Amino acid sequence: MQNFLDGGLILTSIALVISIILQSKGGAGLGSLSGSDAGGVFTARRGIEKTLFWVTIIFSVLFFILAITSVILSAR
Repeated sequence: MQNFLDGGLILTSIALVISIILQSKGGAGLGSLSGSDAGGVFTARRGIEKTLFWVTIIFSVLFFILAITSVILSAR
């Protein structure tokens, strides 16, 4: 069971890092593709930016749950 959790933590952490990097690049890059200017004004997330935002949240919650479960099971 611990090996499964460790593998899940590794995969989730890699996916979380990738989604965060894409989101940080997407803040300026994806918005500028449509011609809009990101000049310091907060805009609503739309399309792929909104999806990437929610994917990042899901990966972070999953990582947190796996980490807590791993700590609980290793304490036994």
